[in-house]
Amino acid sequence: MTFGPALFRSAAIDPDTAKLNDAMIALLTPLPEWWNIGAAVARENRRLGRGPFPPVTLSPRARTIVIAGRDGNEIPLRVIATNHPPRGVYLHCHGGGWVLGGADMNDAMLERIADKTGLAVVSVEYRLAPEHPYPAGPDDCESAAAWLVAHMSEEFGCTALTIGGESAGGHLAAVTVLRMRDRYGYIAFRGANLVYGAFDLAMTPSQRQFGNRRLVLRTIDMQQFYNAFLPNIEDRRQPDISPLYADLKGLCPALFSVGTKDALLDDTLFMHARWVAAGNAAELAIYPGGAHGFTLFPNGLAEKASARMDAFLTGVLG
Repeated sequence: MTFGPALFRSAAIDPDTAKLNDAMIALLTPLPEWWNIGAAVARENRRLGRGPFPPVTLSPRARTIVIAGRDGNEIPLRVIATNHPPRGVYLHCHGGGWVLGGADMNDAMLERIADKTGLAVVSVEYRLAPEHPYPAGPDDCESAAAWLVAHMSEEFGCTALTIGGESAGGHLAAVTVLRMRDRYGYIAFRGANLVYGAFDLAMTPSQRQFGNRRLVLRTIDMQQFYNAFLPNIEDRRQPDISPLYADLKGLCPALFSVGTKDALLDDTLFMHARWVAAGNAAELAIYPGGAHGFTLFPNGLAEKASARMDAFLTGVLG
């Protein structure tokens, strides 16, 4: 798809996408705010399907590996694989604003990735804010990546490692790639699938200007998530917090995906540009009318995006 102004105009939005967006706004507008009812209640509501996401359906194919975290904590890794041995491993970081979500809440998506790419998918059950603010979540994702580098061959019979995630998971995946380079000298990720990630936690213009239209993610949602994840941290442009400001040299190929109706649109546009300017290979996929999280709902736009992500992950395996 050609990158140009027509991509961002209303005429580019498919009627089915516009209909889905209107339905999402109607569904979400009367729902209580998570910061008013508390994170624990909001997590349970999401798990039970009391909101835009369907109730959690667990894959019978999933198994759990438990590894040690750097704080003496246990980190469950949810594994879904098809091939024996798999072609490689996809380290997945789930979304949910560092506050909500879980490794077992995206099984259908993870099954699809495993089936389409031949990768074993390993999703990290990282610690959540506000109970466990920064750096707990990033630390757990880093620990999972380091464990895979050390044990992937014996555990899965392969050595190719890819990574990715959606929303906060896109942020955590990018941070993990950078930490593995800087702390371990590991630059062998085959590819990073970064889906509508948050890369500037000091807030890009699209985050600040999105307003209060409840199309999944609003300006106030980002502010509340950041305050829960980063309490008492004033400088939110530190590279380990906002990877947009990091030195991005020597990183793996990446696919950046985002919809034009996402509050995090700028994050993807800016991060893709910086990734390429640092000398790395990168692809940019922009979906007209796509709201935040659009790949997690049944719609034509999600099918296109998923097919491109599967093709990217398959391609970087060689």
